[in-house]
Amino acid sequence: MSAGQTIILSGLASRQKAESLVNAAPTGAVLTIKPPTRSNDQNALMWSLLSEISRAKPDGRVLTPDIWKSVFMAACGHQVRFEPTLEGDGVIPIGFRSSRLTKDEMSELIECILEYGARHGVQFHHQEQAA
Repeated sequence: MSAGQTIILSGLASRQKAESLVNAAPTGAVLTIKPPTRSNDQNALMWSLLSEISRAKPDGRVLTPDIWKSVFMAACGHQVRFEPTLEGDGVIPIGFRSSRLTKDEMSELIECILEYGARHGVQFHHQEQAA
Protein backbone atom coordinates (compact mmCIF):
# COMPACT_ATOMS: atom_id res chain seq x y z
CA MET A 1 0.00 0.00 0.00
CA SER A 2 1.31 3.47 -0.86
CA ALA A 3 1.78 6.26 1.68
CA GLY A 4 -1.72 7.64 1.09
CA GLN A 5 -4.71 7.39 -1.16
CA THR A 6 -7.49 9.80 -2.01
CA ILE A 7 -10.66 8.58 -3.66
CA ILE A 8 -13.69 10.64 -4.61
CA LEU A 9 -16.76 8.48 -4.12
CA SER A 10 -18.63 9.04 -7.37
CA GLY A 11 -20.04 5.64 -8.21
CA LEU A 12 -19.84 1.90 -7.68
CA ALA A 13 -16.31 1.48 -9.08
CA SER A 14 -14.82 4.12 -6.79
CA ARG A 15 -16.63 2.62 -3.79
CA GLN A 16 -15.29 -0.83 -4.67
CA LYS A 17 -11.76 0.58 -4.97
CA ALA A 18 -12.15 2.23 -1.55
CA GLU A 19 -13.37 -1.05 -0.07
CA SER A 20 -10.39 -2.94 -1.48
CA LEU A 21 -7.98 -0.34 -0.04
CA VAL A 22 -9.65 -0.59 3.37
CA ASN A 23 -9.44 -4.40 3.27
CA ALA A 24 -5.73 -4.24 2.35
CA ALA A 25 -4.88 -1.57 4.93
CA PRO A 26 -2.55 -2.58 7.75
CA THR A 27 -3.69 -2.53 11.36
CA GLY A 28 -3.44 1.00 12.70
CA ALA A 29 -4.06 2.66 9.34
CA VAL A 30 -6.16 5.84 9.49
CA LEU A 31 -9.26 6.34 7.36
CA THR A 32 -10.70 9.81 6.89
CA ILE A 33 -14.03 10.40 5.19
CA LYS A 34 -15.08 14.00 4.71
CA PRO A 35 -17.58 15.97 2.66
CA PRO A 36 -16.50 17.34 -0.72
CA THR A 37 -14.54 20.58 -0.71
CA ARG A 38 -15.61 23.76 -2.46
CA SER A 39 -16.03 23.74 -6.22
CA ASN A 40 -13.92 25.65 -8.72
CA ASP A 41 -17.02 27.70 -9.62
CA GLN A 42 -17.48 28.67 -5.98
CA ASN A 43 -13.81 29.62 -5.75
CA ALA A 44 -14.01 31.78 -8.88
CA LEU A 45 -17.16 33.51 -7.58
CA MET A 46 -15.55 34.15 -4.19
CA TRP A 47 -12.50 35.83 -5.76
CA SER A 48 -14.69 37.90 -8.07
CA LEU A 49 -16.77 39.13 -5.12
CA LEU A 50 -13.69 39.80 -2.98
CA SER A 51 -12.13 41.81 -5.82
CA GLU A 52 -15.29 43.90 -6.18
CA ILE A 53 -15.38 44.54 -2.41
CA SER A 54 -11.70 45.54 -2.53
CA ARG A 55 -12.30 47.98 -5.41
CA ALA A 56 -15.35 49.48 -3.67
CA LYS A 57 -13.37 50.30 -0.49
CA PRO A 58 -16.41 50.15 1.84
CA ASP A 59 -16.07 52.44 4.87
CA GLY A 60 -12.78 53.63 3.35
CA ARG A 61 -11.13 50.26 4.01
CA VAL A 62 -8.31 49.74 1.53
CA LEU A 63 -7.65 46.00 1.71
CA THR A 64 -6.46 43.45 -0.82
CA PRO A 65 -8.82 40.62 -1.81
CA ASP A 66 -6.57 38.24 0.22
CA ILE A 67 -7.03 40.30 3.37
CA TRP A 68 -10.78 40.63 2.73
CA LYS A 69 -10.93 36.84 2.46
CA SER A 70 -9.34 36.51 5.90
CA VAL A 71 -11.74 39.08 7.35
CA PHE A 72 -14.77 37.24 5.94
CA MET A 73 -13.47 33.83 7.01
CA ALA A 74 -13.07 35.16 10.55
CA ALA A 75 -16.61 36.59 10.37
CA CYS A 76 -17.87 33.10 9.46
CA GLY A 77 -16.07 31.56 12.43
CA HIS A 78 -13.11 30.02 10.60
CA GLN A 79 -9.75 30.10 12.35
CA VAL A 80 -7.66 33.01 11.11
CA ARG A 81 -4.50 34.34 12.69
CA PHE A 82 -2.72 37.59 11.93
CA GLU A 83 1.02 38.01 12.44
CA PRO A 84 3.07 41.21 12.37
CA THR A 85 5.19 41.84 9.32
CA LEU A 86 8.98 41.58 9.67
CA GLU A 87 9.28 45.35 9.96
CA GLY A 88 6.33 45.62 12.34
CA ASP A 89 4.49 48.05 10.07
CA GLY A 90 1.40 45.92 9.57
CA VAL A 91 -0.02 42.43 9.88
CA ILE A 92 -0.52 39.53 7.50
CA PRO A 93 -3.12 36.76 7.68
CA ILE A 94 -1.95 33.18 8.07
CA GLY A 95 -3.62 29.87 8.78
CA PHE A 96 -6.61 30.19 6.46
CA ARG A 97 -7.30 27.97 3.48
CA SER A 98 -10.58 28.35 1.64
CA SER A 99 -9.57 25.31 -0.43
CA ARG A 100 -10.29 23.20 2.65
CA LEU A 101 -13.83 24.51 3.07
CA THR A 102 -16.73 22.20 2.28
CA LYS A 103 -19.21 23.23 -0.40
CA ASP A 104 -21.67 24.28 2.32
CA GLU A 105 -19.02 26.27 4.20
CA MET A 106 -18.01 28.01 0.98
CA SER A 107 -21.66 28.84 0.25
CA GLU A 108 -21.88 30.35 3.73
CA LEU A 109 -18.74 32.42 3.09
CA ILE A 110 -20.11 33.66 -0.25
CA GLU A 111 -23.42 34.60 1.41
CA CYS A 112 -21.48 36.52 4.09
CA ILE A 113 -19.59 38.46 1.40
CA LEU A 114 -22.81 39.22 -0.51
CA GLU A 115 -24.64 40.33 2.64
CA TYR A 116 -21.79 42.63 3.70
CA GLY A 117 -21.56 44.07 0.21
CA ALA A 118 -25.31 44.72 0.09
CA ARG A 119 -25.17 46.56 3.44
CA HIS A 120 -22.29 48.71 2.19
CA GLY A 121 -23.60 49.55 -1.29
CA VAL A 122 -21.17 47.37 -3.23
CA GLN A 123 -22.42 46.74 -6.77
CA PHE A 124 -21.66 43.11 -7.64
CA HIS A 125 -21.52 42.16 -11.30
CA HIS A 126 -21.09 38.39 -10.89
CA GLN A 127 -23.90 37.26 -8.61
CA GLU A 128 -24.64 33.87 -10.15
CA GLN A 129 -24.66 31.48 -7.22
CA ALA A 130 -22.37 28.46 -7.32
CA ALA A 131 -23.71 25.29 -5.69
